[in-house]
Order: sequence, then structure tokens, then C-alpha cells
Amino acid sequence: MLSSHNFWPPRNFGALDAELSDFEAARFVVLPVPYDSTTTWRGGTREGPTAILDASMNMELFDRELNREICDVGIHTTTDVEPDMRSPQHMAVRVTEVVSEVLFAGKTPIMLGGEHSLTFGAVAGVLKLPLEGPLTVLQLDAHTDLRDTYGGTKWGHGCVSRRMSELPGVEIVQVGLRSTSRDEYENLPINVSQFWAEDVLADWSASLAQIESKLGDNLYITFDVDVCDPSWMPDTGTPEPGGLSFYQVRDLLRMACRGRRVLGFDCVELIGGHEASAFATARLLYKVMGYLSEPSSDQSTLEA
Repeated sequence: MLSSHNFWPPRNFGALDAELSDFEAARFVVLPVPYDSTTTWRGGTREGPTAILDASMNMELFDRELNREICDVGIHTTTDVEPDMRSPQHMAVRVTEVVSEVLFAGKTPIMLGGEHSLTFGAVAGVLKLPLEGPLTVLQLDAHTDLRDTYGGTKWGHGCVSRRMSELPGVEIVQVGLRSTSRDEYENLPINVSQFWAEDVLADWSASLAQIESKLGDNLYITFDVDVCDPSWMPDTGTPEPGGLSFYQVRDLLRMACRGRRVLGFDCVELIGGHEASAFATARLLYKVMGYLSEPSSDQSTLEA
């Protein structure tokens, strides 16, 4: 008699078999990072990676837009990156080490957070590569995250963009903003460009072109799910009204992924809860992998 576990699919992004999820052959490496230390109001982002992985195992792997099964390029899912709870700064170091290891193996890291403070570590990992020109961080987010300190730390989720703006050779483009503090608004770093949701939605096509003009050749994308309107993405710690639709987020990601060297991607601030939010997030992540692996795209991680 067959044991019952033979009927269960592999537990990885997309429930892929060994051939498609093998590390050596994979184009993408999914890094679940269940870290939630500095979040405010609604906690639970540590549950985000599991929720996304569980949802992805129920997706159809054929993508009508791209007319192929994206997973054919190979998607490896690691075990959870163990949190370092000493401080968010210590955790950033851990993420830097893991992300740089994936990059130097010639793979594209896809990090599943966890809270937004994790992005600093990932960007620091990308900066270990030999880059020609600056690194643009495209930040899809409802919040500016430009506080110098927040909640008693300079390394929390509300400070991540301020810390990234202090890294040499980094330019930040923030899209979908709907909330900030007076200090953040009045002390905008010179290397940060902002696109507020109200303005973007007033003329979507023109805004896409303006956003694209700000993106450099080397790109890292951080997707905070609260950039989405809470009517379809309620499961985040700090939901803000007036966000982007599913297809608007998709269009932004598609535009950003084409014609640039995208060196990494993360999705943060999803909390465990309603399956629909996790499923939509998993679908968008899968789309990103599709755009980055289009035959016409030059996305080789280590090519200079």
C-alpha cells in the first residue's frame, strides 16, 4: 500500500517537481524570510512567506499573457532564512549574506518577507556585485519609509528607505505613496524620487512613462503589498485607502522588468489571513519571474 505522503505535491513555490525546482538548474531562487520585529499596528508579517507559498501551490502554472509555463525556467525554494532576533540590523546582515550568495551563484533572488526592514539587507547584497553605474531601487509602497528613527531604532520598517538612501550609488524611485510624516515630507533625500498615488492615478499612461524615465539600467524592485488598494489586498499591517489595482501593479512590474538588469525582487508586509491576498501576491510574483525570463530580455545576473 502506498504511503499517503506520495499524494501530496512538493512544498515549494508552485509545487514544482524536482526537475523544475533543482537549485543548479533554476533561474530564480525564492527566499522565505519570516521576520517580524519592528512592525506597528497589525503584526503577523512573519506569516507572509508561508501564506504566499501555500497560495502558489494552487496556481495554474500556465500564463495566458506570456503563453507559456513560466516555471519551465526553474524556480528553487530554499528553507526559511532563520531570523536573527538580536536586532533588525543583525537581521539585515543575515539577509545580505544570503542574497549575495544567490547572486554570485548566477541566480535571481526573490525574497518573501517579512517586514520591510529586510529590503536594506537585500539591496546591500546586490551592491556586492560589480555594477556599472548606480543601482535604482523601485519601491512600490503606500508609505515613504524615510524616518531617521522609528520605534526606538534606525533600522526598522519605517526607516528602510532612509537607510537605503544613505548607501553610495543608490537611487530610489517610490511609487504609489499615500502616507508620510511632516519630517519625511520636508526632508526628502536628493536621491529619492516620489510618485504619489493620487497623481499617478490621474493620468496612468503618462505617469508610467515618467516613472520609467527615472529607472536606471541596474534595478532592484521592492514590492510592499500596501501599495495595493485594501479592497483587494486587506492583509497588510498598515493598509491605506486609495491604492493601485491588481492590473496597475502588474503594469508597473512589467514595465520595470523589461529592458533592464533586474538584480533582485522582494515582496514584503503581507500578513497571514485571507487566502485571496496571498493568492494575488503569489500570482504577481509569478508574473515577475515571467517578465524577467522572456526570451527577448537580457537578465543575466552577473553580466556587466
